[in-house]
Order: sequence, then structure tokens, then C-alpha cells
Amino acid sequence: MTAPPAPSVSAPRASAPPDVLHLATTHTAGDPRVAQKEARTLAEAGLRVGLVLPHDGDGVGPGGVAVYGVERPATGRDRVLRTTPAVVRRALAEAGPRTVFHLHDADLLAHGLALALRGRRVVYDAHEDTPRQALHQPWIPARLRRPAGWAYGAAEALGGRLFAGVVAAEPAIARRYPAAKTALVRNFPLLGELAVPGAAPYAERPAAVAYVGSITRARGAEEMARAVAGRGATLHLAGPFHPPALADAFRGRGGVVVHGVLDRPAVAALLGGVRAGLSVLHPTPKYLEAYPTKLFEYMAAGLPLVASDFPVIRQFVEPAQCGILVDPLDVDALGRAVGWILDHPAQAEAMGARGRAAVEASYTWAPEGRRLVAFYDALRAGRPPGQPIPA
Repeated sequence: MTAPPAPSVSAPRASAPPDVLHLATTHTAGDPRVAQKEARTLAEAGLRVGLVLPHDGDGVGPGGVAVYGVERPATGRDRVLRTTPAVVRRALAEAGPRTVFHLHDADLLAHGLALALRGRRVVYDAHEDTPRQALHQPWIPARLRRPAGWAYGAAEALGGRLFAGVVAAEPAIARRYPAAKTALVRNFPLLGELAVPGAAPYAERPAAVAYVGSITRARGAEEMARAVAGRGATLHLAGPFHPPALADAFRGRGGVVVHGVLDRPAVAALLGGVRAGLSVLHPTPKYLEAYPTKLFEYMAAGLPLVASDFPVIRQFVEPAQCGILVDPLDVDALGRAVGWILDHPAQAEAMGARGRAAVEASYTWAPEGRRLVAFYDALRAGRPPGQPIPA
């Protein structure tokens, strides 16, 4: 298991308060979207930027961004009750009167509303469809999940009115907020991040496939393991298990390699040594409308995909002809798709090359980063920060 990259142990005290503080409770100081993309992009645009999140001490993150650490939570309940208030307190201690509080987790919504009512500028980064996601959170008691979804929905609606702006990761989420305040900043990959120079030639790679991301039953963990085992191949799982006890069902299981959480170079190395990337989300209301970040990461790594046959995913995979779409609950269909890729390396490699070309043409972080900077330029100038949603 390789841990995310740790910033250096000491953070230099800024001569002036940060222009932007990114607040998070479930993300790390090396998080691809929060740290590597958004915080770093704003710092490179000349803003003073800090991250406030669970971390061992203070430090310096990607691009020289200051990291202000609070104690890590032990459980989901602990995160909500103890870590979230600690993140807000630390942010207030580091902020100046003009600092923008950029929130990255729904746990922070109530605190963000309180800050906005006190006249502070707050931006909400809507990564997920949180009201629907609450219906599947294992740390929320089953009887409370629907009320929690309603509460999150009400808080997000109120935030759309009170917050200075909203940054949304997907079009369906962006359209729920006032257009004048909202920018769509999709979580597309950094172009050079996942392509490994000198990676093993595709046809010489072992019979192996990979899944990278949060590992849950609703994200197809069991179906992937069963499908790949039936083909005599190896499934590499990289990411955190939710709930953590789920890991016990996969560690030591034949045909499955559990890597834990990998840093980005290690993710690139893993993807550079397998034959396909898997993303077989279950047809829950949340996943039927969301396009997974890993889809574009696999494409950026030049891998063919095996993914859920949902319209929102089909719109990217079919035009590029870069993968095979399946019913995510049909283990036999998933196994056949994996088997076809393993048995047809030349055609599968061509699929991966088409996916890489599609990413280079249309799905990279650079234009998303420019939209984020334009959002902040408008916000800091006192103009409505909303950006038109790209066609």
C-alpha cells in the first residue's frame, strides 16, 4: 500500500492571508481534483491558496499550496461531529476578511451557510449528487438516509441562494444552481499525468485489468471480482474501501490484488501494466446520471474500457469506440467483455489509442482550469461569477 504524497512537514507562514482556502473533510492533501487541479491551478494564476483538511500537521502541497492540517477522523460519524467543525475553526484562524471559503464536502454545508450569513464569501464545489448519494451511505443509519438526502437537498438549495458561487463537476449538477453564480468545471484528467513513458508494450502485459477509485458494492466490486476470476485473469483494486470492513471480502481472494490508496505516479504505473480499466457502477439513481472520473483516466492512460451501459457513459464511449459497454449486474456479460479484450490484444490496443486521442481532443483539465480561473476573476472583481455551460 502506497500512501498519498505527504507535503513537507512545515508550512511557511504567508505574509498576507490566503485569497482562497479550500476546505475538505474526505479528501487528502494530494487529492486529484481538490489539490492537484483546483488549488494548484489557482495558485499558478497568482492567488494565495491554502488547503484545510485532515492531515498530519501543516505542510506544503502541490504547486506550493499551504496545507493546514487537522486531526484525521476515525469513522464517518467522527468526521461529521468532530473533524468538520475542526476544519472550519482552522480555516477561520487562517483566513482574512476577504478570504474565499471554497467547500468541497457536503458535511461542510451547514457551516458554509453560517459563514455566508455572517457576510463571508463562500463557494461550494458540488462534486457529487449528494442528496442521492446519501441514500447509499453505509455510515448513515438506514432509517435516516432518506431524511438525510432531503436535508442535504434543502441545504444545497439554500446555498445556491446564499453562497457567492458554485463550482459543479457535472452538467446535471450545475443546472440545479443559479446560472449567474455557477461554473461547470469538469473533473477531466491532467493530460500528462497518467501516460507512463516506457510502459510495457500492450501485447506483452499480463492478463490483468484494473479498477481505480472508491471501492463499494454499488460500484461493482463483487461483480468485477467474479467476472475476472472466471477468465483466469487478475483484477487490481486501488482505492479506499467503503465501508472499510468490505476489504476483508477481497484481501487474499484468488485473482484479486488489493493495493490500497495509491498516489498518482503509482496509479499511472498500475494502469501502464494492465489490459483494461473497469467501471461497472450499479444502476442507482446517482450513477445513472453521473460520469465517473475514472472513465477519462483510463482513456488518458490509453486503456480500453469495460463500463456500465448507461446513456451518460455511452455518449463518451461510443463515439470514440474506446470500450465495451455492459449490463453492470450481468457477471457473465462482464466476463465476456473482459475475455474479448484479453483475447484480442491488437483490437483492444486500438480501442485504447482511440480513447487517448479523444481525451487529448476534448477531455483534458486545461480548459476546465481556465474556467475556474475566470470564475474567480469575476468573483474577486465583484461580477457574477457564473460561466455558460459548454455545449
